[in-house]
Amino acid sequence: MHGEPAYPPGFDHFAYANPAAPQGGRLTLSLPGTFDSLNPFIVKGSSTPFIRNNVVESLMARGFDEPFTLYGQLAQEVETDPARSFVTFTLDPRARFSDGTPVTADDVVFSYQLLREKGRPNHRLYYGKIARAQALAGRVVRFDFVSPDRELPLIMGLMPVFARHATDPDTFAETSLKPPLGSGPYTVVAVEPGASVTLAKDPSYWGRDLPTNRGFNNFAQLRFDYFREQNSEFEAFKRQLVDARFESDPGRWETGYDFPAARAGEVTREVIPTGLPKPHYALVFNTRRAVFADVRARRAIIELFDFAWLDRNFYHGLYTRTAGFFDGSELSAIGRKANAAERTMLAAFPGAVRADVLEGTYAPPAADGTGRDRLRLKAALDLFAQAGWQLKDTKLRRVDTGEPLRFEIMVTTREQERLCLAFASQLARAGITANVRIVDAVQFDARRNSYDFDMVPFVWGQSLSPGNEQAFYFGSAAADQPGTRNYMGMKSAAADTLIAAMIAANSRADLVAASRALDRVLISGAYGVPLFHAPGQWLARWTTIHLPSQPSLYGTLPETWWHTPE
Repeated sequence: MHGEPAYPPGFDHFAYANPAAPQGGRLTLSLPGTFDSLNPFIVKGSSTPFIRNNVVESLMARGFDEPFTLYGQLAQEVETDPARSFVTFTLDPRARFSDGTPVTADDVVFSYQLLREKGRPNHRLYYGKIARAQALAGRVVRFDFVSPDRELPLIMGLMPVFARHATDPDTFAETSLKPPLGSGPYTVVAVEPGASVTLAKDPSYWGRDLPTNRGFNNFAQLRFDYFREQNSEFEAFKRQLVDARFESDPGRWETGYDFPAARAGEVTREVIPTGLPKPHYALVFNTRRAVFADVRARRAIIELFDFAWLDRNFYHGLYTRTAGFFDGSELSAIGRKANAAERTMLAAFPGAVRADVLEGTYAPPAADGTGRDRLRLKAALDLFAQAGWQLKDTKLRRVDTGEPLRFEIMVTTREQERLCLAFASQLARAGITANVRIVDAVQFDARRNSYDFDMVPFVWGQSLSPGNEQAFYFGSAAADQPGTRNYMGMKSAAADTLIAAMIAANSRADLVAASRALDRVLISGAYGVPLFHAPGQWLARWTTIHLPSQPSLYGTLPETWWHTPE
């Protein structure tokens, strides 16, 4: 995206992979909830995510130890101009789908058209920027852009490629458990609807010797088992029915691994650092609802979240409070005074950024950890008063109508329920009624994607090279499109302008400035109750599963692991 690639032409393998890794065995991983589709490229249904890359490949592969650089996968060559007004891909002549048919430029154009018309909203957003797609020859495809876009050649490089002869456009947007035909290293060999998916390594996989694949795809089989409850998933891990798990429960991480196999050294735990911005985990306000339309009311609710009490009583003090959307990276505005470049970008939007956020002195409200902080309660009630609410007869009510403040927090796991019930108790001190409702994963996804909720937990993950996807997360146009990640429904001219600046950035410095400015706008908008994050990946694994010695910037990647017999 900016600067030079970390790896030269003809490189042998990525540094975070082991090209000498033994081959064979099976890796079984667990996922929460259930699924009713094998198509992760559409809005409808709840899909299993591991079809992407394992079964369906892209034109290029991401290097996970640099901010945003792509290397050849299906594409052998790529060409663009300095303005990045077009991109041309030349396919590797060896590229084949798993049925042995060649991958052609026609398949690429077909995939683009299919995703633009029937894919997820982010696909429609990105591919709507293409003015023309042409198959120039059997292996050459060219995309001309509506306007120059520095990131769009990379976005097109990450486009999944489907086989035209095996993909029905008329049914593509419908949920289906029919295994897709792809060009990737694995094929789907078994599906237990809602319960498990098994992939088997394709012995004829065309790309096994590519530099991007050396040290990857080491298992003969991949199995993904779904569990509706975390306790049952953990019990399966203890019985070695699951080989490895990324822990999300700090209580279990701290005390739950005292079982015979762990004591015998057959199970190991490690905290794996990442170089990415920390995930932004929040209880998101749906500002489409009148109850959350006023930023002062949202700020008041944030005041009532006692992180210190929750972290001590629920999480063994293992979490760090989340502040912004790019914490722990150079893209973060936290603790940094806005520089001249940021102030220039923000000058046209007075009032979009709070003074303390602009000066780098902002921190989330910090309660005293008692669960009964009177100063935080007073600050919240003062903000509510400014927004037209007052505490009357033990209930917070609208001054003009007397209507009490009440809303629903929708969750889908017991851990989310536990957290939100505790928060509801904190809110009750201010006379607020927050009802916590737990629903199954399919209903949760359907309601969240259609914005049919008051408040919902969500995690925004960020890369070190944010760009077009930010419009899908925070852009005004995304607020009214079902299936985007603009769950809060924000419509901000300042955010739209800054996202455009991120996409157009010609240098790393320009991107950093625009990202920090966007961080300031998002923080100032108070679009969710910022929660917390872990210091790294909490990984527990049976010692038959091995990892490369060097993680990527994204942490450890399961596709680089390998198996040795017991």
